[in-house]
This record gives sequence, C-alpha cells and structure tokens, in this order.
Amino acid sequence: MIASLGMYDFGPAQAANDRYWALIRQNLSTRGIAAPERLTRGEAAYFPAWTSPDLVLSQTCGYPFRARLYGRVACVGTPDHGVADCPPGYYCSVFVVRADDPRAGLADFDNAPFAYNEGLSQSGWAAPQVHARRLGLRLPPSLRTGGHQASARAVADGRADIAALDAVTWAMMQGVDAVTDRLRVIARTEPTPGLPYIAALGTDAAV
Repeated sequence: MIASLGMYDFGPAQAANDRYWALIRQNLSTRGIAAPERLTRGEAAYFPAWTSPDLVLSQTCGYPFRARLYGRVACVGTPDHGVADCPPGYYCSVFVVRADDPRAGLADFDNAPFAYNEGLSQSGWAAPQVHARRLGLRLPPSLRTGGHQASARAVADGRADIAALDAVTWAMMQGVDAVTDRLRVIARTEPTPGLPYIAALGTDAAV
C-alpha cells in the first residue's frame, strides 16, 4: 500500500501532512479500508506512487494527470487551498523576478531567460507558456530546475531572469525560504483547476 502527498510537502507542511494523513487513515479504517501508516516521501512519492496498483491516495499535478494518468487512475477530487482571486478548487501561477530587477511588467521580460521546474508541470511550464503566448510574448526555456523552490533560487541567483511558481507553493515559502526576500511577483496566470487527489484505478472515489 502507498500513500503520498508530495506536491506540497516541505517545511512545516510536512508535519501538517502527517497529521492530515493520520486523520484520513483513521477515517478509512472505520470503513474497513486498509491504508499505510506513513506517507511515502522522496522520488517514490511521485510517478512510482501515482502508477502503483497499490496506491491508496496521492496528489498529482494537473498536467501529468491529463497527459499520462487520465484513465489509469481514479480521480478522488480536488482540494481548495483558498488561493486569492481563484474559484474554489482552482489555483494559478505567479511570475517571479529579482526584487531589484528594474523591469516593471511581464511584457518587459519578453525573450528573457525562463527557469522552469519541469516540462510536465502545469504551474511551472504549461500555464505560464500559454499565458505568455496569449500576450504575444516568448519565455524561452533556459534552465530546467527540477522544482519550484529551485526555480526561485535560479532567478534570485541570476541564472535566469524569470520563473513561474505554483501560487500555493509560493505562499508556503513565505517566512520559510529566505529566497522569497530576493524576489517579487510581477504577474499571475489565469486560474486553472487545482492539483487533484488520485487513487488506484478501480477505487471507489466516493469513499
């Protein structure tokens, strides 16, 4: 059996996720459903968990859900993180640049070096690229970082000029990751559906 909540699982959120999972596990137990005692973390919390026939619960990104997981997993639902100016269950990306960069708006970053976490990310790649194209702008990929926090550091350190981060992750970084003091938000994408909870195919999502 596998359960993971790796999409928002750093800093103080790890302890919160452990408590959250304990409550979910307790509820499943009262219904006679077995579940692992602990959350899986590390690389095994992502695609290895998502594609496992033993998956009890996880959270994936919307882009890999559409591109690789749809029809292979059960969609349980989408949590609402209360992102400002987004409908319930939706979120957005924030474009971050260095705090001392004199450029004022997103249009000023046309053709600027863009850091992204990975090509299958909704918030770090797909949504910002669609947003830029609608404005007639280009954000050429210059650095693949492997994670939103790493993208933020890449911009702060001058290895890229701009990045797009999941708005929930950005909010979680405040007061936890000092890199946020070296960055500022210059724009946001349109809201898109939030990160869905999934389980192994055949799971009764209503449970």
